Amino acid sequence: MKLILGNKNYSSWSLRGWLAAKQSGLPFEEITVPLFGEEWSRAQDQGLQPSSGKVPILWDGDVVVWDSLAILDYLADKVGRDRFWPRDEVARGLARSMVAEMHSSFHALRQNCPMNIRMRVDLPDLPDAVRHDIVRILQLWAEARARFGHGGPFLFGTFGAADIFYAPVVTRFLTYRIGVPGFAHAYMEAIWEHVWMQNWISAAESEEWVLEQYEVGREQ
Repeated sequence: MKLILGNKNYSSWSLRGWLAAKQSGLPFEEITVPLFGEEWSRAQDQGLQPSSGKVPILWDGDVVVWDSLAILDYLADKVGRDRFWPRDEVARGLARSMVAEMHSSFHALRQNCPMNIRMRVDLPDLPDAVRHDIVRILQLWAEARARFGHGGPFLFGTFGAADIFYAPVVTRFLTYRIGVPGFAHAYMEAIWEHVWMQNWISAAESEEWVLEQYEVGREQ
């Protein structure tokens, strides 16, 4: 399999697709296409990006899957859904709902706090819509941890689909120094220290590409 990714420092959806591929346990080759650069345009011209220029994209023989949630579902079908989702029916229902909400919502947080793993900055005057998104995410984390998180440090105990989809949120909360309660801090620490996240973070920190629209006017 081949997985086409954007810059690891900035591309939250690429992180989700990459974590899903790692969770599958299947071997895959990474192809990084820097966002908005010449290689990005060339990849579109060559037909490597059938999803209107979006990443990630998974190539598996003749199968082409784009969109991180579709990639996760495709991989779960190949290796068994229990690798990604809780076995308990009630927990699985909550996990699926949380993933779907992350996939389709929290637009204010995305727009005002783009992923930038290398950066740390204080944003004291967050718009109300961003604060609303943060509160909602913390509510979801609290419910998952309280009801189903007893088997480990992750949302449903063991690492799975919900953690894959909220991992970029963890990086945003750290980048913009978002204050969180103790249970959320412990969860964020577990995500940040996960070996796959450490590998991604190390690669992001070593990247040479800089997207000025995500850097200008911000403390480094």
